[in-house]
Amino acid sequence: MEDSTGHLPSPAKKPLKKQWLEAVCAYQYVCTFLFMGAFFSLLLPLLLFTPFWSVSVLYWTWLWLDWDTPNRGGRRSEWLRKSVIWKHQRDYFPIKLVKTAELPPNGNYVLGAHPHGIMCHGAGCNFGTESNAFSQKFPGIKPTVVGLAGLFQVPVYRDYLMCLGLCPVSRRSLDFILSQHQSGQAVIIMIGGAQESLYSCPGQHRLTLRNRKGFVRLALRHGACLVPVYSFGENDIFDCKVFAPDSWQYLLQVTFKKLLGFAPCVFLGRGLFSADSWGLLPFARPITTVVGRPIHVPQCLSPTTEQVDHYHTLYIKALEGLFEEHKESCGIPASTHLTIV
Repeated sequence: MEDSTGHLPSPAKKPLKKQWLEAVCAYQYVCTFLFMGAFFSLLLPLLLFTPFWSVSVLYWTWLWLDWDTPNRGGRRSEWLRKSVIWKHQRDYFPIKLVKTAELPPNGNYVLGAHPHGIMCHGAGCNFGTESNAFSQKFPGIKPTVVGLAGLFQVPVYRDYLMCLGLCPVSRRSLDFILSQHQSGQAVIIMIGGAQESLYSCPGQHRLTLRNRKGFVRLALRHGACLVPVYSFGENDIFDCKVFAPDSWQYLLQVTFKKLLGFAPCVFLGRGLFSADSWGLLPFARPITTVVGRPIHVPQCLSPTTEQVDHYHTLYIKALEGLFEEHKESCGIPASTHLTIV
């Protein structure tokens, strides 16, 4: 764990081997997030022109046969979700999971996770892995983090994401999960998405939520409870450059987001080998993910605009209440409030 300047603690506080394990595991998360998809997208076509061409042909055949799996609940690996790698990553920041209320396993849930941050470290660690024992804190609940549908078309990377329990954030995929005969399904949606990542500056708590209502409509169609989730500290682990809305840089980011679904953020962390250099390793600053109380929602196959607006308003109030209740215990000044756009 780092101090406020981003430096790792002295060996007297944490053994050197433990420091390195934590830093390397946190670094692999970043490298996988940024480069794994691009690496295999280039490697597999190139293998066709080498003696290993059969590997590429076999994988493309497998991809064709397995194409629809992400939209049908995916294919998770508890072995990967429980890997010790995630525990070292958890300890690096550290990342904590706070439960404020029970989520009974006889219902289904739509968890709105905020903020998106640069790489969703809080949601990824707490819901995409068992590093903080989610299944023990919420017995009978099966969490499914949903992400950009295009990621599940990227070779090999899609399989990796599915092993962590991720599925596409598409209507077909979400309907499949919440329509299972076995209750206790919980989908975790990064409501603000790529747009919110553009506001990921330390000390900022600005959410893209005012006009995001699809998740409420989803909850109404399935009678699933809405649950607000906030990861305090998510925006503090990288230094991010935020451009003015009228700048050409911001226009470029928004255009890129419309075309590809994600926004290119300009961010920096610390170096892997030195806390005094710049790099891609996040600053070791605490992230506390707080899971709020469920908002009970009736089932309505064709929800009206009034119904959607009503439960959207209830959700925003619950999220603001969650933020106000826990902000000071997470090191945020009492004068700080959520900004919802």
